[in-house]
Amino acid sequence: MRGKGAKIAGVLPLFMLFIAGTISAFDDIERLRIWPLPAQVSHGGRRMYLSGDFKLVTEGSKYGDTSGILKEGFDRMLSIVRLSHVISGDRNSSGSGGSALLQGLRVIISSSTDELEYGADESYKLVVPSPEKPSYAQLEAKSVYGALHGLQTFSQLCHFNLKKKVIEILMTPWNIIDQPRFSYRGLLIDTSRHYLPLPVIKNVIDSMTYAKLNVLHWHIVDTQSFPLEIPSYPKLWNGAYSSSQRYTFEDAAEIVNYARRRGIHVLAEIDVPGHALSWGKGYPALWPSKNCQEPLDVSSDFTFKVIDGILSDFSKIFKFKFVHLGGDEVNTTCWSATPRIAQWLKKHRMSEGEAYQYFVLRAQKIALSHGYEIINWEETFINFGSKLNSKTVVHNWLNTGLVENVTASGLRCIVSNQEYWYLDHIDATWQGFYANEPLQNITDKKQQSLVLGGEVCMWGEHIDASDIEQTIWPRAAAAAERLWTPYAKLAKNPNKVTTRLAHFRCLLNRRGVAAAPLVGGGRVVPLEPGSCLAQ
Repeated sequence: MRGKGAKIAGVLPLFMLFIAGTISAFDDIERLRIWPLPAQVSHGGRRMYLSGDFKLVTEGSKYGDTSGILKEGFDRMLSIVRLSHVISGDRNSSGSGGSALLQGLRVIISSSTDELEYGADESYKLVVPSPEKPSYAQLEAKSVYGALHGLQTFSQLCHFNLKKKVIEILMTPWNIIDQPRFSYRGLLIDTSRHYLPLPVIKNVIDSMTYAKLNVLHWHIVDTQSFPLEIPSYPKLWNGAYSSSQRYTFEDAAEIVNYARRRGIHVLAEIDVPGHALSWGKGYPALWPSKNCQEPLDVSSDFTFKVIDGILSDFSKIFKFKFVHLGGDEVNTTCWSATPRIAQWLKKHRMSEGEAYQYFVLRAQKIALSHGYEIINWEETFINFGSKLNSKTVVHNWLNTGLVENVTASGLRCIVSNQEYWYLDHIDATWQGFYANEPLQNITDKKQQSLVLGGEVCMWGEHIDASDIEQTIWPRAAAAAERLWTPYAKLAKNPNKVTTRLAHFRCLLNRRGVAAAPLVGGGRVVPLEPGSCLAQ
């Protein structure tokens, strides 16, 4: 699960990389400049302009928006559309050539709730202009969160007209029907290896919405630091790097709420029993001994009381149905090397491996008692898969073929295979991210339904606030299309989408996201002066 050290990425000559982009420019799909590609799209050849007072209309919608989620989403959409240029204040006319003026967007949502539930309907239908009311675009969705996706797509249809200095939409009329292929489309961030300030995390969340990712996997604590306040055990955050590199309980609640209002779940992780040395900085009794500090003491009831306290506190703010309990890379030698734990193992007739199983299963029961379903890294399945609770989701990161075995056993799975979807692997190219197929070699429909989706992982050993965005983007966007777009619509050759992805990368830059060039691996710098679209 842990990232490799950063490598200098190899690069391809620009003319080689963009041959495919030039060819695909003749392909109508690639002319759409929408990322990720919608399920169904048709368009025309007319031009429309957005009115200077372009407004939101919700007449006919069952959703009352008492919480303001839709209005905030609409305002954010308009803000990013207008971000890159100053819009002329006196250009409200439609211009010439048969162009029309769009006065607003009518949004019709059929569900009255704004509860963010995993697996809820995220589909939408976008028509520009509405046949019934041609001066308005129309967006229909089952849920407000589907509507938020539709707003993101609408924002990508909008362009700045340099001559008229207004926002225009080309190639109307647009008819788009869209929904995600997978219900779990995740991005992991790691705040143990390097602390990430709240504004940085919020910026990451905002950038996720642009690519329609919907799960922020927050790997909060690990061996190196424990930055989060846990009210039930207030000394745990003694394991933080410093007092200024901590998250209060209210900070965590703010992150969850900020994400929720954008349609993003927050998956909290505590990685037990390994990767937990920092816990003992505040409570040394959690260590097997002062000289052997990891994994957590399997023989002590106090260990499980602390886990219970953490998950009890989590349940107050982390409302996602899943919690991640880690369980990977557990070196159990400390248990046998500590005399009192070795005696406990002997008394209970357990080997180190059996104690590892005991720990994971006991932690699972605690999570279940707090209403969570569980996600564990794949080592738990490899070592004792038949013993895992039936509500377990196995998180694949190592072994090829594991997803087939997990789903054949009847358990659910999330894909994050490190050779393709680990963002800290700087030598991994966007083409590899795009081509990685979660359902590889799985043809049985029931097994396919057990693959919830996938997640790209931004491990933090060599990442901090200064370089996280350009390490995530644009490679995460390549995986985002894999997880959103219907399989039949995906390019068999990733280079076919080069032009469209380059356009999206430049769009991210215009929105203030430090997305790196496409040429090479991750976090690369431009090779030479030139257009954003050609890097």
